Amino acid sequence: MIKYVGLFVLMVTVVLGGVASAQFPILDLVAEKVVQKYQSSTCEQLWEQRGKPKSAQEQEMITMLRGDAQMRTAFLNKIAAPVANKMFECGMIP
Repeated sequence: MIKYVGLFVLMVTVVLGGVASAQFPILDLVAEKVVQKYQSSTCEQLWEQRGKPKSAQEQEMITMLRGDAQMRTAFLNKIAAPVANKMFECGMIP
């Protein structure tokens, strides 16, 4: 019985994850790009970029995320762990 409950939970997670992913396909690409940027950048590069102004595209994306809580949640769920880990490694967060 426990085996079937675990399998059911896994199936629901996969299905819902697929639905959430399909809901914002462009957002998925942007999130992937952000994660790749953090993973491929050195700490020095990240510190340099931290103080620079955002591009028009980045500002537009931020505006969209501020206006749509569901989209913002999906985006943050995708990038939070890899970005936070890199920031921690670089001493950008305690």
